[in-house]
Amino acid sequence: MSNNRYDESSFRVLKGLEPVRERPGMYTRTDSPAHIIQEVIDNAADEALGGYAASIHVLLHLDGSVSVTDDGRGIPVGPHPEEKVAVVVLAFTRLHAGGKFDKRSGKSAYAFSGGLHGVGVAVTNALSTKVSVEVRRDGKIWSVDFADGGEKVSELKAIGNCGRVSGTRVRVWPDPKYFDSAKVPAAELERLLRSKAVLLPGVKVFLDIEQTDGTTLTRTWSYPDGLTGYLAELAGDSEPAAPIYAAEKYAGNNDSDFAEGEGAAWVLGWFAEAIASESYVNLIPTVAGGMHESGLRAGVFDAVKSFVEHHALLPRGIKLQQDDVCGKMAFVLSARLLDPQFQGQVKEKLNSREAVKLVSGVVRDPFEIWLNQHVDAGKAIAEMAIRQALARQKNAQKVEKRKQSGVAVLPGKLSDCESTDITENELFLVEGDSAGGSAKMARNKETQAILPLRGKVQNAWEIEPGRLLANAEIHDIAVALGVDHHGPDVEGQSDADLSGLRYGKIVIMSDADVDGAHIQTLLLTLFYRHFPALIARGHVYIAQPPLYRIDVPAQGKKRPARRLYALDDGELSAIRDRLTKEGFKPEQIEMGRFKGLGEMNPGQLRETAMDPATRRVLPVVAPPDAGGATLKLFNLLMGKGEASGRRAWMEEKGHLVDADI
Repeated sequence: MSNNRYDESSFRVLKGLEPVRERPGMYTRTDSPAHIIQEVIDNAADEALGGYAASIHVLLHLDGSVSVTDDGRGIPVGPHPEEKVAVVVLAFTRLHAGGKFDKRSGKSAYAFSGGLHGVGVAVTNALSTKVSVEVRRDGKIWSVDFADGGEKVSELKAIGNCGRVSGTRVRVWPDPKYFDSAKVPAAELERLLRSKAVLLPGVKVFLDIEQTDGTTLTRTWSYPDGLTGYLAELAGDSEPAAPIYAAEKYAGNNDSDFAEGEGAAWVLGWFAEAIASESYVNLIPTVAGGMHESGLRAGVFDAVKSFVEHHALLPRGIKLQQDDVCGKMAFVLSARLLDPQFQGQVKEKLNSREAVKLVSGVVRDPFEIWLNQHVDAGKAIAEMAIRQALARQKNAQKVEKRKQSGVAVLPGKLSDCESTDITENELFLVEGDSAGGSAKMARNKETQAILPLRGKVQNAWEIEPGRLLANAEIHDIAVALGVDHHGPDVEGQSDADLSGLRYGKIVIMSDADVDGAHIQTLLLTLFYRHFPALIARGHVYIAQPPLYRIDVPAQGKKRPARRLYALDDGELSAIRDRLTKEGFKPEQIEMGRFKGLGEMNPGQLRETAMDPATRRVLPVVAPPDAGGATLKLFNLLMGKGEASGRRAWMEEKGHLVDADI
């Protein structure tokens, strides 16, 4: 027995910026200080986006510190009406404090900014040995310094006069102990600043780097052609198959679906070779993409498909798909959303589902009009898409020919898809007939197949391969997949034959509760033990249906009613906090908990777990360097003779369980 005491004194309350220093990886990247510097640059860019700043200047000092200067309005220095603390001090010392909340009340300093996480430069301060702030505002120059992770603050004081000049200068000394490398990557910083110049027409962006010989290396960015010039730079010597198309569209004050100013600017080009694309939300680079990119592709596909049908360009027997149209497309997308929701604090991926409808809606009609006004360009884009479709269909026919050589009869309860292209086909293994019925109505019949599972699949860890298919559920799964059981890779060699595989993605879709997790475990045991190549080659995924539904009422004509979803209690708490900051009272918000997939109507199931544009699925991977540990853990948890070992393991690890009781 452990002698660790567990009583009232065992609890520790983290105050101020302590949570950031205790778990920096929850708030920012820890490979380098790039993101904490980006937080400061983003604040300067928000001033420019609002039309209050004309220049952003970044200086890399020889001592490793970084200065960011803008000529915006300057951070307010007066006391906050409720907190009675200078606002500039609150911004750098208090989490969830800033000028980017209350966007609908008209009291927010920024209508469009990089999200509502509300931590920003407070994280920068927490992970720095020193932060020095100088504000020019209302004719005076104000100065305040922070040290020791933001806990020590000098007095805010006026140190001079500045006349009509205004702006903010922030100098940051990142603390090396929180980062793998304390050096700010110059190349990454250059890419970030260059993108700000592209996305902020008329704003000058400078980068100065101090050299050891006392000189300064200066870079300046300016793009008179905006997004078009930037895409041309990304493309280099590659010539587009059709003229580059650029446009922008934002919601007006009479828009019934979106707030005034929401929308996007974009530039599109089709190239024979792959060209890197980039996307942004409120000037924040979203390197992992997200919902706004899904909306762009959906709008482009609909426009091209309509153009092709109108001009009768499609050969008989060919059906265009989104990847055919967008596979060779390069783009730069800059979206503006009032309340963007990102995946993680570093904001690399946009999760806001409404962005799909917003961006696809603003892109489709203008692009279709452009295609019909530039018919030669439209035909060139259509020809590239048709060639892609022909190549895809030819490849699918090869797969179909191999399939026809078998004699297996598909399971009767399998609702198969129409397409024969395994690169896009998906099989959903669904818990229960009730959820299976909803999934059948929610699916895309073209590419998504449904196989309902009755009850829990047998624990297959110790089943001999010869007796595996005696179980009806496992037999149906194997036949539906078109793959025989096989052993793991040994020294790079495997007896796996995936030539008959009928689906590129196998998605395990179970309830978001303990029983659902058990079913996931049993299916993963089956695949890991008897179909390991499916995991090794990236074919297995786990759907993440939400546990909660939150209904948000309309806010006047500008913001219609919304329905939000929360994966777990943590997301539910975050959504409640956000809605409270938006001005909603708890009694205005209706919250319901899903008892299971079968309780969802087809529309909800489609949106949260099945539609590639809005769902959340996790890829299942088995790290090659962790094979021994993984095998040992499966033996412990799934082996019939390991009861005593499991009990000891649960006694040791049981306190880590987040039980859903």
